Amino acid sequence: MITDTHAWLAGLRAHAAAHRDHRPPPADGPLLPVAVAERAILATDLTTRLATLGHLLAARMAAVRSGGHPVDPEPAIVITTSFIGIAVVAELLAAPMRGLQPLAARIAAVTELEYRLWCIRHPDDDWTRHVNLWSWVKTRVPGQRQAEFARHPLGPGEAYWLHRAGVCGAGAADTRHCHLWKWNGRHASLLQAFVREGSVGHLRPQGGGGGTV
Repeated sequence: MITDTHAWLAGLRAHAAAHRDHRPPPADGPLLPVAVAERAILATDLTTRLATLGHLLAARMAAVRSGGHPVDPEPAIVITTSFIGIAVVAELLAAPMRGLQPLAARIAAVTELEYRLWCIRHPDDDWTRHVNLWSWVKTRVPGQRQAEFARHPLGPGEAYWLHRAGVCGAGAADTRHCHLWKWNGRHASLLQAFVREGSVGHLRPQGGGGGTV
């Protein structure tokens, strides 16, 4: 990791910590059923995705060798997710059997808002310093999108969830996905994988893990 990348990553971590002083995460304690369901979705996804980091970084370097702009060969790895997802990432990095320890110093798990605000002030639009991997659950789906899911009617007390996941800055391995879930007040179930992604525009640091769905 070059000096500029190290400073950029350290700045992001400090920015996220300061942001949480003003907007602290929920206090530790027994998780409510809704949080348990969100955690299950994110843990399953992040466990799989973190296991592919080697492939993502190799794809990034292949893009560089094929004529891309010079980039840090050891980029920061920014994971944007919810506070529940941040806790999941910490657990995965601490697990001795995951084999992620060599990359732990380069990984920062932050919220989408923390990441966006940092990138506004310290942009890395050409992905010189980092890759962004995101995974989060939108539990309040806008009404204008619900008509798209008519083939999956909801019952009383049920709601749609959208799980958004993807990666930017990894060359040919860049992806973005959106999966439709149903929450019934007790548990979440997958209704349809790979529904239409609602955000628009290019894959950029300011919009990689966010946008409107």
